[in-house]
Amino acid sequence: MYYRFKNTHSPPPPPSPLLRTSWREITWGDNRNVLQYLKNFRPQSEEANHIRVLLYGPVGAGKSSFINSVNNVLQGRMTHEALASSTTSDQSFTKIYQTYKIKKEGRGNFYPFVFNDIMGLEDGHGRGVRTDDIKLALKGHVKEGYKFNPVSSLSDGDPGYISSPSISDRVHVLVCIYDANAPQMNQSVLQKMREIREAASELGIPQLAILSHVDKACGETERDLKNVYKSKHLKRKMGDFSSSLGIPMNCILPVKNYSLEIQLNSDINALILSALKLMVDFGDDYADKL
Repeated sequence: MYYRFKNTHSPPPPPSPLLRTSWREITWGDNRNVLQYLKNFRPQSEEANHIRVLLYGPVGAGKSSFINSVNNVLQGRMTHEALASSTTSDQSFTKIYQTYKIKKEGRGNFYPFVFNDIMGLEDGHGRGVRTDDIKLALKGHVKEGYKFNPVSSLSDGDPGYISSPSISDRVHVLVCIYDANAPQMNQSVLQKMREIREAASELGIPQLAILSHVDKACGETERDLKNVYKSKHLKRKMGDFSSSLGIPMNCILPVKNYSLEIQLNSDINALILSALKLMVDFGDDYADKL
């Protein structure tokens, strides 16, 4: 007679998608110190009226949404300063070179740092912003309101060209915005990003990267944004991005932009402020050397 024994051993549980502890420290819940720091900030350079932050990256990565999100945090309410497209498209929503200032309390006062949003990088030639135009913007040669031409670059003598840029016209920190939920980095776009990064490096311009849409890229982060530095998937994503573009891990910052929300959220604010403070500090150090 044969007896069949039940297998009492259950299969091992799947590995946790989260690390036991956060691999990067960040203060959650109280953003007052960073907000006060930014309110009191003044550029070290006497010749720089403001710190200029240039955002670049693929179409739909969230450049305009990041500017809107920063504005929300600093205004302490929901705003809509930079136009942003709510639809996914392979063509850039931003068409012109525009500087965004952020109002402070009191009439006519602005924070002494500004953002420039540019046309997105697109796959192939003759589409999206040209890398030559971004290189000119880094040196301060692109005039406010210049309309990007995907077919032809700006040149000296054109109405949108600044022949003798001031220190304030120049870019003081270059920030790449990339979608953490993007399935694979397009090689054509990646090559353009590397070219822009190399040009900035030659000028000594500090560089940071923002990994946007971290909530959509990881279910654990979508459930609780505080898991952002515990998520194994996001840490791998940041490591892959660092290897692809050559930006060090400590210069890559995960962020969730405001999108569905109609009220401010302290956890969203904490990530945005963490990134913003680094941008301002890096740009300030560079402007002081010019």
